[in-house]
Amino acid sequence: MALDLDNTLRVIKAKQWALADIDWEAPGAELIEPELHAKLKPFLSDLMWIENVGARGFAAMAKKAPTPTLKSIYEHFHAEEQKHANAELALMRRWGMLDGDEIPSPNVNVQLVINWLDKHADGMSLSFLGTVIPMLEVALDGALIKFITDEVKDPVAQEVFRNINNDESRHLAVDYEVMDILGHAGARKLAADFIGGWVNPSLLIGTLSYLPLLNKMRDNIVAMGVDEQKLYKAIERYRSVGERSKYVRRLPMFQLISRHGGWVVNRNAVPYHLLADGLVKVTEKIPFGLVHKTPTWSTELTYEPVA
Repeated sequence: MALDLDNTLRVIKAKQWALADIDWEAPGAELIEPELHAKLKPFLSDLMWIENVGARGFAAMAKKAPTPTLKSIYEHFHAEEQKHANAELALMRRWGMLDGDEIPSPNVNVQLVINWLDKHADGMSLSFLGTVIPMLEVALDGALIKFITDEVKDPVAQEVFRNINNDESRHLAVDYEVMDILGHAGARKLAADFIGGWVNPSLLIGTLSYLPLLNKMRDNIVAMGVDEQKLYKAIERYRSVGERSKYVRRLPMFQLISRHGGWVVNRNAVPYHLLADGLVKVTEKIPFGLVHKTPTWSTELTYEPVA
């Protein structure tokens, strides 16, 4: 059954929440064990910036939305992703992880994706953005946020991530509906969009940034003591949910991203992992200052409990 986007927009508007709704001074920050506390700052820093990657993607998608309703939905999603980033920044401040007004930096792999999106996202088609962003949301938000909700006992964090999870569930519902809509296009248009996208050299550069990102996040999850199967289950969800629709299955980019996800979760796919892990090692040697740029969309980052 098709998703009623008009009703979805009404629900999105009705379910809005703000940082000001959270009692950031409530007890519970002391419940985080010292060993976990030491690992959470780089973990949350990356998660915060991944939320901003999603925000930038939705901002670009809003410009390409075929209807006013979908445009408004994407604009709300853009704002929600920024709100998620601010909430995660506020948690870091609550837990004493920030020095004054510090805005932590992402790892090099996240930064490379940020740089690429900041420059090229507006030039990508909806069929490309509409299939890539759901994978990032499922694989990265899904796995990383699930770890936080499972491991962090602070009730304020639980409340924050319950709100974030509720938002993300609506994002994914719309993501799959849009893929279904895109899949109704004729075979010639689908082929033209796919081939036309890949003849753009910037997409190849973006791919070289994207490939090591999932493997790097796998490494980070394992370093936190989390079973990497949680990430793999999230990635597999992208394929399993999408394949329920015959129209989503018609999208060449969905098939490509699903195939890539299969390589990521299959440790027996040795050639792929040699490539991706090799790219992780190469990017680790890049001096951060060489690639660090403050993205144009991050000016609203704040830990303040704004509405």
